[in-house]
Amino acid sequence: MNIAVDAMGGDYAPHMAVRGAVQAAAELGVDITLVGESVAIEKELHPRLSTDRVTIHHCEESIRMDDSPLQAVRKKKRASIRVAFNLVKEGTADAVVSAGNSGATLASGVLVLGRMQGVDRPAIASVFPGEKGYVVLIDVGANVDCRPSHLFQFGVLAHAFATSCLGMENPAIGLLSIGEEGSKGNELVRQTRQLYEESPLNFTGNVEGRDIFTGNVQIIVCDGFVGNVALKLSEGMGEAVTRSLKTELKSSLFGRVALLFGRRSLDSFTRKLNYEEYGGAPLLGINGIGIVCHGQSSSNAIRNAVRLAVDFVNSRLIEKMREQCRQHG
Repeated sequence: MNIAVDAMGGDYAPHMAVRGAVQAAAELGVDITLVGESVAIEKELHPRLSTDRVTIHHCEESIRMDDSPLQAVRKKKRASIRVAFNLVKEGTADAVVSAGNSGATLASGVLVLGRMQGVDRPAIASVFPGEKGYVVLIDVGANVDCRPSHLFQFGVLAHAFATSCLGMENPAIGLLSIGEEGSKGNELVRQTRQLYEESPLNFTGNVEGRDIFTGNVQIIVCDGFVGNVALKLSEGMGEAVTRSLKTELKSSLFGRVALLFGRRSLDSFTRKLNYEEYGGAPLLGINGIGIVCHGQSSSNAIRNAVRLAVDFVNSRLIEKMREQCRQHG
């Protein structure tokens, strides 16, 4: 197995991308292709790092975070993220991991690998640690302006992903709105609700923001604008809660004693809220596996994203999703 890592993508590239990829190669026993400017990448490959399974695929261009995604992908044919997807198309790599411009990652995946049959707009799905198990939120940033048919397709994609890779059986789907009542929400939500009610999917109705973490439904559908706000709010809230909890515990003798004995539980709690533990979010709806990482991903996040990509390749995600989409599309 070979995973192509966009070494030039992310706020801390190539340093974090290279270190995380090398760690993943050593721990997981997979081959890694670092895609990007070879001189910059080689500077990060210190002698103490095990690079037996790591190769460099040189390309001289990259896409910045502030670039217009579609224009940049079309203009920069030798950009690292586009070249990485080309490796998948050629059969040299099995999946792509990138912490770069998410719009460019989406555009490259669609342009190079194409969309699955019946999918108008691929979407990014994020997995949250709900109280009763995993919760899939889709879309979290790929599509900010959507039609009802797009939101319905997001649910189909998430259903295929959840049943294929997360072990869910007949997952409940909710539509994110400002109230549970069918009359609540904007016109987009109300029209989308009708499509779900007429489908064979296990649609339970509207849900609210609090349900992202309760686990009362396993899939929550929204447009990419709302989903990205919810994702970033959740990340910020998790970090703030962890910092505040540690500060309060350290402020008194009793709290310090409690922290001493409860360190393992606190660390477990912190990991559940830390997006880096989940690596990245899968780009669903393209004919290949792409993992979209946070722009500020550390080496740990990149390593976990590679692990996620390996799991998806091993589980034959794309073949299973195509079958699911044919059944429910």
